[in-house]
Amino acid sequence: MTATKPVATPAVNSGTARRDTPVGSPQPRSAGKLSTLLRRAALVLGVTLSSAASAALIGAAARSVAGNRMAPWIVGRAAGVTAYLLLVLLVLTGLVLSHPWRSRFARPSAATRIRLHISLAVFTLVFTVLHIVVLANDKYAGVGWHGVLVPMGAQYRPVATTLGVIGLWSGLLAGLTAAFAGRLPLRLWWPIHKVASVALVLIWLHGVIGGGDTVALLSLYLITAAIVLVVAATRYSARTSGDQLRELTR
Repeated sequence: MTATKPVATPAVNSGTARRDTPVGSPQPRSAGKLSTLLRRAALVLGVTLSSAASAALIGAAARSVAGNRMAPWIVGRAAGVTAYLLLVLLVLTGLVLSHPWRSRFARPSAATRIRLHISLAVFTLVFTVLHIVVLANDKYAGVGWHGVLVPMGAQYRPVATTLGVIGLWSGLLAGLTAAFAGRLPLRLWWPIHKVASVALVLIWLHGVIGGGDTVALLSLYLITAAIVLVVAATRYSARTSGDQLRELTR
């Protein structure tokens, strides 16, 4: 009887076994395109709804004060408070974007956060311009174009108005530096961009000192200030020496 030579079978390593995926097969892209399309649609829808809501609120305010001599002042003040709240959200999103803990949260994505930050900046500018234009053209306000653009140029509470003027120019400076993000080293444009926090403090003081309705809005000012302070405290206390070094060298 002839012995049969056993046939050797190759050992299979379960940890390094290759999958039977053909080389060069196209990767599925439909899911990524759909996700991008949905994000863009959500952004457009959000901006549209925000614009519609803002227009409706302004229209309702205008109708309610039609024929009132104080109408421009009321509309201008409402636009100023709205601009302040948008500025608070703008600064908060900026703190989140630069927060050392930002990588812990996958959603919303970094791109979505940046788009939100930019959208808030645009809306803040729109309502700030409305606030300025209305009050500058109100002959009873005692502000005028000279007062809204030049420090100590207003007749109405010149110190409070000046704080708003300086806050305006500081905010514009911080906004303009955003255009240099990615084009200049971080250590050059980032310190200037931080002027936005100074603008918020000045605008806060402008609203508290200059507003005739400060008593009614005092809780709003205090709550928003507390929120910003808490987020800013966590942002800067969470920085490591490595984070500080990267801010100086990048």
